[in-house]
Amino acid sequence: MRIPQEIPVLNNLNRRVNPSVNCLELGRAPTTKAVGSEYVTKVGTDGFSRRTTIKYPSVKALWLFIQLIILLLLLTGTISAQDAIFRGKVSDAQNREALPGVNILISDGNGRATDENGQFEIVLKEGQYTFTYKFIGYSDETITFFIKSGEVLEKQVRMQPRAFELNTAVVSASLYEQRLSDVTVSMEVIPAGFIENVITRKLDETISLVPGVDVMDGQANIRGGSGYSYGAGSRVMMLLDGLPLLTGDVNDIKWSTLPIENIGQVEIIKGASSALYGSSALNGVINLRTMSPGLQPMTTVDISAGMYLQPLRDELSWWWDHYPLMGNMKFSHLRKTGSFDISAGGSAYYDEGYRDKNQLYYGRLNAGIKFNPKKIKSLQTGFYTNFQFQDFSDFLIWQDADSGAFLQNPEAVSPNTGYRFNIDPFVRYYDKREGRHSLNTRYYKIENHFKDNPDKENGSDYFFGEYQYQREFSDKLHLAAGLASSYTIGTSELYGNHRGSTLALYSQADYKPLNRLSFSLGLRWEWYSIDHTDNGSSPVMRTGLNWQAARYTFLRASFGQGYRYPSMAEKYTSTSLGALRIFPNPDLEPETGWSTEIGLKQGLRIRKWNGYLDIAGFWTEYQHMMEFTFGIYKPDSVQIPTLEHLGFMSINTGDARIRGIDFSITGQGPAGKANIRFFAGYTYMDPVDLSADSTEQKILKYRYRHSAKGDISASLQKFSTGLTVSYQSFIERIDMAFEEKILGQEIFPGLKEYRQENDKGAVIIDWRFSWQVSSASRISIIIRNLTNKEHMGRPGDIQPPRNFTLQYLLNI
Repeated sequence: MRIPQEIPVLNNLNRRVNPSVNCLELGRAPTTKAVGSEYVTKVGTDGFSRRTTIKYPSVKALWLFIQLIILLLLLTGTISAQDAIFRGKVSDAQNREALPGVNILISDGNGRATDENGQFEIVLKEGQYTFTYKFIGYSDETITFFIKSGEVLEKQVRMQPRAFELNTAVVSASLYEQRLSDVTVSMEVIPAGFIENVITRKLDETISLVPGVDVMDGQANIRGGSGYSYGAGSRVMMLLDGLPLLTGDVNDIKWSTLPIENIGQVEIIKGASSALYGSSALNGVINLRTMSPGLQPMTTVDISAGMYLQPLRDELSWWWDHYPLMGNMKFSHLRKTGSFDISAGGSAYYDEGYRDKNQLYYGRLNAGIKFNPKKIKSLQTGFYTNFQFQDFSDFLIWQDADSGAFLQNPEAVSPNTGYRFNIDPFVRYYDKREGRHSLNTRYYKIENHFKDNPDKENGSDYFFGEYQYQREFSDKLHLAAGLASSYTIGTSELYGNHRGSTLALYSQADYKPLNRLSFSLGLRWEWYSIDHTDNGSSPVMRTGLNWQAARYTFLRASFGQGYRYPSMAEKYTSTSLGALRIFPNPDLEPETGWSTEIGLKQGLRIRKWNGYLDIAGFWTEYQHMMEFTFGIYKPDSVQIPTLEHLGFMSINTGDARIRGIDFSITGQGPAGKANIRFFAGYTYMDPVDLSADSTEQKILKYRYRHSAKGDISASLQKFSTGLTVSYQSFIERIDMAFEEKILGQEIFPGLKEYRQENDKGAVIIDWRFSWQVSSASRISIIIRNLTNKEHMGRPGDIQPPRNFTLQYLLNI
């Protein structure tokens, strides 16, 4: 930036410095007739204001001149040995308000915090330093400079608001980037910093901390839309950078495959979103957006290790010969090289498990290349790929509710080895009318091998392709339209060999007729088939309004339709796990539904505190709902049923309705010298089975009526601590077959008595602490289930006892 020379600069004595001085010539001092020494402020090309000692000689007499020279030489030697001073002020880049309590991390390992006026002053030795400014809700700022002895260096630092502002950028709601406050649906955003702070091992652990969202034994559930379906099918669409990442045959989410080492942020849409994302978006969407390289290369290494501690009941772990261990090492590297954006990452995970034969080991590598040709600036192409090998064994059925609750039924043990691989080539082109043409593809392969149960082996090849066109016609209208298709090859001893395909057309328009009013409308038609049989098509729509009633007040209303086609596994699986039998249902039909809501998002700013609260009332209904249901399923040729005909089958149970309210509040601000960040949320649901025959069966299975989540963290200079609290009420209804003896046989021995003794909700508390060793490294510890509360998810699935993890994080 050019500095006008005619602006006078004041020295520390508030006297004018000669305006003829060129402030850009840092090595030249101005001339003056004054005797003595003073400081002068000079602004350089790097934006720093430097105050440097200058001397003024006298010529009155020879003897006085000699004495003065000697004195100045002594003074110069003294000054050169002096420490330097670096000071300045940190403020909000948008409103210029001072930011108190900003953590300043120095490359020599020291640290400071800004005072109540956002100012700081630090004494330094001569040398080169890197300062990193960190403040909750703002993007980090880093500067590097060299300072000389005796020099006073000043810097004004502007920090950009980030995490808790209403202008957080999201893309999942309408396929293009818009402010969180402008979307017409309920949406949650999990920033990468929070995922890092809670030492996330798998993404489902962090997803479960979001208000209104739960994950039960790997199956995502938003606002009670899903229960437990034995690992097959999902009413929540999982996206990786906007493309589906559900397995082609089972349609489930493989949480351990998701590349959490390279997360930019996670966006969660609550409510039916099939108009944009098709089948499985009946209940909502989770979109993991990976991080892109910045101007400077960035490398992150994350090493963690921990162990499970003794549960509250000694009889649960009597068979342990040591405390079970777990560990994880992750890395990621991002850089720009010429016309290429390059990303690479990986993870090695080790978990012995706190239960018998319930271990998880995996190794993962991923890489991405984005090419931006200099000669064709409107073209962008590249790919992303991820490969993971895993060796694990799920825990399905306990031996009993007492000393065998952590011991697995030997007949249900199924050690699994295999791999998961995806590669995602893409091409994007911007035409002369500023329209964006995108061709996005994905190949996703799954292989599962069961060495002890070869009759359960399965695998799938999933091919997905999408052409999408987007154009912003003006500030008021944005249009997106596309054509998507998928093809799945399922090969399995478990459910047979099948082929499935889908074809869809969709469009989405976002229109802003007034400055404060936004309107969206999405339409989709999708056709699907299994084994080349026309199984049907579903036209659906979604619409919504967003009105900015005041500066920080946003009202919204939306209505969306959804559908879900049955997966190959739900239609054709035939297997048994101990006393648990699963029967196929080739006649299973798709389920449909709709959801509507009205909500308020209110921005908050109280002195130095800012954030927002969100409240929404929602109503969801399903038709032909698919649920695994216990019963007698015998062939027509069999007259008298036996135990072999008792089990579960996925059937269309009828209609359901879920109504409720969702409330959350998020904020950050200073408390004394500390920075505080928090969020809290509460969800109430009334999940009703409209096809139930009795009052006892009126509530839908595997749902919580009440759910509350919250997190608060405090940071002071180089230290921070945090507390996460979650509460879920008692699951009132499960499958009757899990609690009652069927022809004298129990699937989960002792479950009925266990549920009668533990019929209250559970409050789970996690605590964490971290020390920022330097601007590049941090040491953290997290203790999960701090109070060692025994609690259960789905039947027979007692959750982990108290456990801790130590983490070392290095950013280069």
